[in-house]
Amino acid sequence: MLRRTMILALALAPLATGGAVAAELPKQITIATEGAYPPWNFVKPDGSVVGYEIDLVDMLCAKMQIKCKVVTQDWNGIIPGLNVGKYDAIVASMGVTEERKKVVAFSVPYAKAPNGFLTTGSGPLAKLPGSGTSYDLTKSPTEATHAIDELKAALKGKKIGVQTGTTAASFADAYLKDLSPLEYQSFEQLGLELTSGRLDIAIANVTAFKAVIDANPKGALVLTGPAFSGGVLGLGTTNVAFRPADQDLRKAFDAAIDAANHDGSNKALSEKWFGVDISIH
Repeated sequence: MLRRTMILALALAPLATGGAVAAELPKQITIATEGAYPPWNFVKPDGSVVGYEIDLVDMLCAKMQIKCKVVTQDWNGIIPGLNVGKYDAIVASMGVTEERKKVVAFSVPYAKAPNGFLTTGSGPLAKLPGSGTSYDLTKSPTEATHAIDELKAALKGKKIGVQTGTTAASFADAYLKDLSPLEYQSFEQLGLELTSGRLDIAIANVTAFKAVIDANPKGALVLTGPAFSGGVLGLGTTNVAFRPADQDLRKAFDAAIDAANHDGSNKALSEKWFGVDISIH
């Protein structure tokens, strides 16, 4: 069990625009991230964990006046680890889905990004149908299904890769299963397979592709085809995950995230790591 202490309303005042209410919060918490999803979170050669979400954790914990320790956890075990008490929250580019909502509670979103496709710039898939457009599987199912049908025709016979346990894997299973997509345990493996030519195309959160694109010669890898959100992909946002019982902690994070989005500090962080603003407005 976590050691808990009462934090006074004054300590929470910077997080809210109105009157703050005292809440029972941990003095120190442990936060899990994957550590293999650059530029969101990744491990440097010296063993340190860095990335947009690590900077975000530092900022949010400072706003909450809580001491935070970040640990890495393989993606497949990250939710089970939370629920058995290995750590207190997950900050790992996790989207909200109906399945996940059955076992964890989510904060308000701290970033938004749809899923998309990455391929080689010189390959035949560099200009897939619908490139540059975006579809919501929930709000515009007819248009989204039409776009997916066009994609399936273009991807027939191609090697498609996704990371196991991600919303991209759910999308591939729901819509591209007859094309036999391949699953990889980490995003790093997925990127290596793509750059080595063993994959024709990869599906993932579009922001995660930035590090792979930047690590290769200009134009070697390109985003292609439409982007998708909603439905099996969830809300197209990233949120902190908690055990359902930890409502005080979730509410404190909500207030800190809202403050970071409101004062522009999250915008500055996302522009630093992604080159674009993916904060919530």
